[in-house]
Amino acid sequence: MHEVPAPAGPSAGPTAPSPSPVQVGPWSSFRALLRWSLASIGAMLPLIVVIQAALAAGIVIGFGFLIPDIAPDSALFLSSGAPTILLLTVGLVIVPQGVSRARASGALDFQRALPVSRPLLLLVDLVVWSLIALPGVAIGLFVAWLRYDLSYSFDWALLVLASLLVTTMATAVGYAIAVLFPAMLAQLISQVLVFFVLLFSPITFPASQLPEWFQAVHRLLPIQPAAELLRAGIASEDFTAQGRDLAVLSLWTVAGLLITTRALVRRG
Repeated sequence: MHEVPAPAGPSAGPTAPSPSPVQVGPWSSFRALLRWSLASIGAMLPLIVVIQAALAAGIVIGFGFLIPDIAPDSALFLSSGAPTILLLTVGLVIVPQGVSRARASGALDFQRALPVSRPLLLLVDLVVWSLIALPGVAIGLFVAWLRYDLSYSFDWALLVLASLLVTTMATAVGYAIAVLFPAMLAQLISQVLVFFVLLFSPITFPASQLPEWFQAVHRLLPIQPAAELLRAGIASEDFTAQGRDLAVLSLWTVAGLLITTRALVRRG
């Protein structure tokens, strides 16, 4: 009886290539995170835009009631300062509160675990909140034009540059507050900042009305330079900005971006 030969081993043919990991570019990651951020706001997005616009109009009209028979110069000073308050409020108050809620719910930790560059998280928030705040700026200026019959002299190059710097600085500093401090403390700091910006910062009133020591403090903070740059961009024939304003605001912007980026990269 003949033995049945054992079956031959697997043929040494070409092996199937192992699947390579999918490469996701920065632009695709940015778009995905942007859609996520907008979807997380959801139906509240139009309401937030309306509230920001109402805040801008309220600053222009409400602060005007504090000055009986407000003169055109004072009305222009007040109205050209309203956009600064709006942008600073969004970056220093709303952003840290939103990031603190994301930390508490675990959404921020989940986003950090995604295979995307962590600075993209800050960039997405910057874009989203800029889109939310800028319509309010335009509406505030429009309301001031109607209410006080103002005439603007826009320096568009300076206005765009100042708007980008102020928004970036405020968002970066607000984001840094949210990721460096516990959630409850970050929200408390943001509440203190909104009163500081509204009541104790030379945005809607001249810095000369403050005590000298407080004027010295504001020369080191980014709030007054932000207001001066935006004001010069809105009414260039009536107000001028100095190079020092741009330098101080730029330093705070860079510092906020570095602190936030380092916190995002090192934590989690």
